[in-house]
Amino acid sequence: MSTADIKKNAESRMAKSVEALKNELHKIRTGRAHPGILDQVHVDYYGSMVPISQVANVSLLDARTISVQPWEKGMGAKIEKAIRESDLGLNPSSQGDLIRVPMPPLTEERRKELTKVVRNVGEDAKVAVRNLRRDANEQAKKLLKDKEIGEDDERRSLDEVQKLTDRVIAEIDKLVSAKETEILAV
Repeated sequence: MSTADIKKNAESRMAKSVEALKNELHKIRTGRAHPGILDQVHVDYYGSMVPISQVANVSLLDARTISVQPWEKGMGAKIEKAIRESDLGLNPSSQGDLIRVPMPPLTEERRKELTKVVRNVGEDAKVAVRNLRRDANEQAKKLLKDKEIGEDDERRSLDEVQKLTDRVIAEIDKLVSAKETEILAV
């Protein structure tokens, strides 16, 4: 293993951490409607639990309303029940085949709670990135100890990994602040 391999490995793993953060941030509900909010809701489909997106068409009617159009007639009641029983606090209503899911506006108190949740998720992502930095640095130090690289190469590797870490943490901060702004917008 070379220092380039260490850096490439750290970079790909840090990118995965950022992707995981983006997925977590998408799950956090803002006042606006977003079809991805229903991704974690599962419905009973002939004995197996599947995501709503696999049994219905999920789209936006307007900025505060999600529409769910089941592909089979009998699924409407099951989908409505699954959404109501989820921990999202949503109250769907049926209109024939179409299920409308209005997004209730967030209270100021709830908005502040959500920003704390966003910060915690961001901090967890930063911790993961720092752990990856530590692992990469340990690999470089092991190569030096095994005399596979020189001290200059090791120092250069540590500097590159640190710059990569700083860049990724700046990206995480940007994502977190954008989500906080989105939550606090009325």
